[in-house]
Amino acid sequence: MAFSQSHIMAARRHQHSRLIIEVDEYSSNPTQAFTFYNINQGRFQPPHVQMVDPVPHDAPKPPGYTRFVCISDTHSRTDPIQMPYGDVLIHAGDFTELGLPSEVKKFNEWLGSLPYEYKIVIAGNHELTFDQEFMADLIKQDFYYFPSVSKLKPESYENVQSLLTNCIYLQDSEVTVRGFRIYGSPWQPWFYGWGFNLPRGQALLEKWNLIPDGIDILITHGPPLG
Repeated sequence: MAFSQSHIMAARRHQHSRLIIEVDEYSSNPTQAFTFYNINQGRFQPPHVQMVDPVPHDAPKPPGYTRFVCISDTHSRTDPIQMPYGDVLIHAGDFTELGLPSEVKKFNEWLGSLPYEYKIVIAGNHELTFDQEFMADLIKQDFYYFPSVSKLKPESYENVQSLLTNCIYLQDSEVTVRGFRIYGSPWQPWFYGWGFNLPRGQALLEKWNLIPDGIDILITHGPPLG
C-alpha cells in the first residue's frame, strides 16, 4: 500500500469538524448491527472511504510515494515469513503468544533484522503483560488462568514496553513519520478474558474518542467495523 503527500492533503481537506458520537443501540450485538445497517439502511460504506485494491508485493513504487507494509498476529512465528519491500512496517498486534518478556525480546530482535526505515507496533490481546490493569487483576486470582504469565514477578513486566527498542510502540498515542500522522490503539471487544478487552458500548467508545482529528493511518488490533 503506497501513499503520496498529495493524497493525504486531499483527504485532510475533506475532513469535517469533530463529531459527537454516541453509543449505538446495536453495539452489544454486532451481527444485528451488520444486518440493520448494511441491508436495511445501506450504511455499510461510510462517507469519504475509498476502497483500494491490494498492491502486488513486487510492484514498483511510484516516485514520491511511501510504501506501508502491514502485518499482524505473527505469534512468535516470524522465522518463515517472507517480508515484502517497503518504507514503513506496521505490526497490528499479537506479535507474541502471551506477552512473556522472552517472547518480546525475540520479536524485537527480528524487527532489528528488517530493513524498513520505520517500524510501528501496537499490542494485541495476546500481549497480556502490556495491559497493566489486566496483569494486576491476574496476579490476584486464586487459580492460574495463564500459568506462565501469572507466575511472573511484577518487576519483570512493569516496563515490558521498553524491550521494544527496534520500533515505535503506540498505545493510545500517535507518531508522525514522513509527514503521515499514525495513531495506534490495542483495545477490542471482550474476547474470553484476554488482554486489552473492553465491553462493547461506552467503554470502547471512550477509547475511540481519544483518537485525534486529522489522523492519516489508524492502527487497531480488532477491525474498526465489526
